[in-house]
Amino acid sequence: MIQRSILRSSRAAVSSSFQPGHSFIPFRQWPTYLTARVPQSPRIASRWYSDIAEAAKEDADVSKGESAAQGKPAEIKLSELGELKQQLEKREREVIDLKDKYLRSVADFRNLQERTRREIQAAKDFALQHFARDLVESVDNLDRALGTVPAEKLSSDANPDLVTLHDGLKMTENILMQTLKKHGLERFDPSVEGLRFDPNVHEAVFQTPQSGKEDGTVFHTQQKGFMLNGRVLRAAKVGVVKN
Repeated sequence: MIQRSILRSSRAAVSSSFQPGHSFIPFRQWPTYLTARVPQSPRIASRWYSDIAEAAKEDADVSKGESAAQGKPAEIKLSELGELKQQLEKREREVIDLKDKYLRSVADFRNLQERTRREIQAAKDFALQHFARDLVESVDNLDRALGTVPAEKLSSDANPDLVTLHDGLKMTENILMQTLKKHGLERFDPSVEGLRFDPNVHEAVFQTPQSGKEDGTVFHTQQKGFMLNGRVLRAAKVGVVKN
C-alpha cells in the first residue's frame, strides 16, 4: 500500500513537473522535490513513518526467516554427516572384527591340518607297535639260541652239522633284522657300543665296580633294546659301572 501511494505521488509530481511553465528536475533531486510538493501533515507523516517502520520490520522478519531457512539445511547436513561418520566407524569396527575372526579361523584350520598330519604319520609309524612288541620276544629267543653254541665248537670240524645249523640261524637272524629295520624296528646293544647310561633308553639292572672304566658306563647287556621309528619300544636292561 505504501509503495502504491508513493508511486502515485511520484507520478503526479512527475506529471506536474512536465507541465508548461515548470523547469526540468533531475532524477537525483526527486526525493527532495517530492517531499516539498506532497503536502505533509503531522498525522500523515506519522502514518507514513509507521508504515515505513512496519515495512522495514516485515523485511527484517522475512530476512530472518530466510536466514533461518538457510541455517536449517546446514544443521541437517551436519547431523547427517555425523550419522554417516558413526555408521562408517561402526562398519570399520565390524570389518576389523570379521578380519580378526577370519585370521583366527585360518590359523585354527592350519593347526588342525598340521595336527591331523602328525597323527596320521604317527599312526603309520607306530601301527606295528603291538605286533613288534610281541615279535621282539621271538628275536630274543633266536639270539639266545645262537649264543648257546660255544665259539670253539664252531671253529672245529668235529661237528659240521652244528656249524651249518648255526650259520643258517645266523643268516635267518640277519634277514629278519633287515626286514624289521625297513619297517622302523631296530635293535641296539649299549655294551657293544660303549655308551653311558641313559635312563631314557636304558634300564639299570645292577651296578658293580669295574677297574679302568668310568662311572655310569654300560659294561654288560642283559637284554637288548629295540627302537621303533626313533621311539623306545623296549629299554635295554644293562649293568652299569659303579666304582
